[in-house]
Amino acid sequence: MMSEKIQKYRFLKEILPKPTGKKLIILTGARQTGKTTLSKAIYSNLRYINLDAPENRQTLREISSSLWSKEIGNAVIDEAQKEPSVFEKIKYSYDEGGITFQVILGSSQILLLKKIRESLAGRVSIYELWPLLMSEIYWDIASKNIHKPIIDRAISGESFDDIFDNIHKFLIDKEDNALRMAEKYILQWGGMPALLPLNDEERWRWLKDYEYTYLERDLSDLARLNDLEPFRKFQKLSALRSAKLLNYSELSRDASVSVDTARRYLEYLKLSYQVILLQPYYKNITSSVVKSPKLYWLDIGLLRQLSGYRGELTGEIYETMVVGELFKWIKTTQKNAEIYFYRTRSGLELDIILQTDNGIIGIEIKARKEISASDLRPMKEIASGLKNRWLGGLVIYQGDEIKKIAEPDIWIIPSRRLFIV
Repeated sequence: MMSEKIQKYRFLKEILPKPTGKKLIILTGARQTGKTTLSKAIYSNLRYINLDAPENRQTLREISSSLWSKEIGNAVIDEAQKEPSVFEKIKYSYDEGGITFQVILGSSQILLLKKIRESLAGRVSIYELWPLLMSEIYWDIASKNIHKPIIDRAISGESFDDIFDNIHKFLIDKEDNALRMAEKYILQWGGMPALLPLNDEERWRWLKDYEYTYLERDLSDLARLNDLEPFRKFQKLSALRSAKLLNYSELSRDASVSVDTARRYLEYLKLSYQVILLQPYYKNITSSVVKSPKLYWLDIGLLRQLSGYRGELTGEIYETMVVGELFKWIKTTQKNAEIYFYRTRSGLELDIILQTDNGIIGIEIKARKEISASDLRPMKEIASGLKNRWLGGLVIYQGDEIKKIAEPDIWIIPSRRLFIV
């Protein structure tokens, strides 16, 4: 069993504002991703109030707006959506100059955003904390010389030649083993921080409990469903469809709900940070494109628990992990980049079109240790269609070598290298 004192470095720490100047901050994300732990570490000098406790909600309810600065002051307010009156009081005290720095935490995106629109529009900065990244699994909080992964440099516009010419194309056993362990962990258990100190049996039990906690707490806050069974069935069926084109009619039929209900349920999963819908690239590069999105679960551990699959790595799980890592990094670092996939009606497909300020990076995902020439055909064809918008291509795989394998500027790179070092 791992130490119960395991703490991982969180890259959002570099982005969150310091408690100086005048600032209102919303820190949101799925339940149990570490929002409270991170906020207490960064804002240790601020008072912490958790509104999960009914008595705390009652106390804050009775504090008038004019007394907020005196009685509460600059503080971290956890589960703020549980007591809607605090938003108006924060707004009043902030506008009057009584408070200068307030951190608002919550796991219910829809309720938080509703209150922001009503009370705090134009005053707050929003940050999202996701399950642990592969690089965060790798780095302990006490690690020295923590640096950003290669994917950050690619998104930021560095040429592949500049990135790859100055790094080792292979890693020796000891160095590579640590990377493999981090990747193996996230492909089996996902990134929920609470799982780190547990043994395997305890992890499965935690994931099952999380499934029910999410349904009973977050979803009841979000949707106020009287009967959770249809949603529970829908949730499991959607987990089985990760990394596949979304077909609402098929999903609604299998879940025994209407298409409108299926759309509503999927929106709940999106708003509670469980899934993302990857949209098709909106421009025809080669020929007519499909218009259906692809569904991805964001945490592999929850995906495995919901789907009931505990077996060896599949192509769908590997693709889900890669898309999730890319999505989480962009959102965590607030990069100006968008992720799409590309598929034509004639069958030409590229797993990811990454649109950046500088141009487009094509990405193909292969859950194998070897890459063949046929794997590159779609990427080359798409690169030709994009012309000067093409920055380069990455084939992400489970092999060992970083290598340029084709033009125009197409490289193979192990996923553990791309997302860690």
